Amino acid sequence: MYERSLYGVITRKVDKNKAIVIVGPRQVGKTTLIQHFLKDREHRFLDADDPTVRALLTNPNTEELRRIIGNATTIFIDEAQRIPGIGITLKIITDQFKSVQLFVSGSSSFELSNKLNEPLTGRKWEYELFPISWEEYERHHGYLVAEQQVENRLLYGFYPDVLNHPGEERDILRQLVNSYLYRDILAYANIRKPEILEKLVRALALQMGNEVNYNELAQTVGVDRKTIQNYINILAQGYVIFSLGSYKRNLRNEIKKSRKIYFYDNGIRNMIIGNFNSLDIRQDKGALWENFLVSERKKQYVYKDSFSNSYFWRTRQQQEVDYVEELNGKLTGFEFKWKAKSGLKLPGTFTETYAADTKIIDRSNFRDFVVI
Repeated sequence: MYERSLYGVITRKVDKNKAIVIVGPRQVGKTTLIQHFLKDREHRFLDADDPTVRALLTNPNTEELRRIIGNATTIFIDEAQRIPGIGITLKIITDQFKSVQLFVSGSSSFELSNKLNEPLTGRKWEYELFPISWEEYERHHGYLVAEQQVENRLLYGFYPDVLNHPGEERDILRQLVNSYLYRDILAYANIRKPEILEKLVRALALQMGNEVNYNELAQTVGVDRKTIQNYINILAQGYVIFSLGSYKRNLRNEIKKSRKIYFYDNGIRNMIIGNFNSLDIRQDKGALWENFLVSERKKQYVYKDSFSNSYFWRTRQQQEVDYVEELNGKLTGFEFKWKAKSGLKLPGTFTETYAADTKIIDRSNFRDFVVI
């Protein structure tokens, strides 16, 4: 059992007269995390994957909810995005049953957030949970084991089931991709042409960490640019990918409107392209390393409520900074290398124009970057 960084954060919010909502991909441990708070509490667990539960919680009145809640002091509604009108139902519970602590989980932000935002305004604490973070992994296993497992984590990622079943990583990742990535997202987003989504996801996986050209993707996949943008947005809201925008302010030749795509988990990405070869013989080792670092940094931002902003930087003359972080008006540029050569520097155009700090992150010092 991995101790999650959010546990302490959420503990401080329990019994404060607000719903606690946890969103994130399927199978990252949302239910397990919430179950920690159900121990020694009279509770009701309501799984919205069950059609009977969905029917009971679709537009109930106060008296019907009273019968469902009974003597429970805690209610946990799992996969709440599957319940029509769930936002109003949760509003009634928070307003009419003040002594009840409400926990809610969901696996798609585009479904759940849209249903909750207006009805639960001022009535909820919302958190995102991702696959196990490097910090959580090393805290559980210790420095030595974690150090020995770095390359495996670049290949197989950090989903809890993957970590808990060594030797079965590929089978588990295949199930995750087939059951969640395609089935759930297709259903939630009402996508009628799954083959388009599959082509797009594979194209994005092959371009991971690179700038995305929507026109080129449209030609590759065989749809228009608007459809590509829509599907990329769906994949982001479904916790498959996320993006960084380009940093631009002063220089005429800076790239202004580009984005780089990353995957929340290396294992999911590698399953999509069907490649689990060792790092020694891979052409994309640098991309795997960069994706690992950027996704881990994102977990830290979210869990520790950082006010940092993240970008990349590039000019039309191909000067580039892998990762740019802005905090309190100060810029820091990062260069990512698996094994950095001595004397490596970031472009002077960037550092001098923005008076930016610079850091080189490689295999020897990456812990300073993935734990803040």
